Amino acid sequence: MREAAEKVSVELDGVLRVIYVTLEEVCDVKRGKRLVKSELTVDGKYPVYQNSMTPLGYYDEYNFSADNTFIISAGAAGEIGYMDSDFWAADDVYVLQTSSNLMSRYLYHFLITKQNAILSKVRRASVPRLSKTAFEKIVISVPDLTEQNRIIKILDKFDRLTSDLTEGLPREIELRQKQYEYWREQLLNFQK
Repeated sequence: MREAAEKVSVELDGVLRVIYVTLEEVCDVKRGKRLVKSELTVDGKYPVYQNSMTPLGYYDEYNFSADNTFIISAGAAGEIGYMDSDFWAADDVYVLQTSSNLMSRYLYHFLITKQNAILSKVRRASVPRLSKTAFEKIVISVPDLTEQNRIIKILDKFDRLTSDLTEGLPREIELRQKQYEYWREQLLNFQK
């Protein structure tokens, strides 16, 4: 990986500088290491990601530290994840370690915008697969670190709001249903 070489830079209002580079120019793409199921536990210290966004199990060691974006390469191939804690990436996971001028959380949000393009590169076989060459040429816009941080804060806030609504809505619907049933019984129960 090299520091992002300026291929194209853009200045907006004379302030914001954005460079456009390929993913491989600003990331080291590392492949995880295989673990066998007998090595996993249900209550280990670190989640193990293999071929889905749900941990396969847990392990007492980690091979990647917190603040890393990753892409699943088999099974749920093309799914994009971000870990804010240490974790174990198995061999069906590509971890994208960023250069000093690219924040991993910014990369995660950016790659989500490219999700459909990445998914379109998945080879559909008995087990769906995604090769590194399918995504390493993606062009990424890299503003300065201050702007990346501002973007992260805004997108994380929307992400939390969406998550809260998604999790809270079924519970709220259930409570309103019970409330309706209670008042229906109260209001329509005419005792003689």
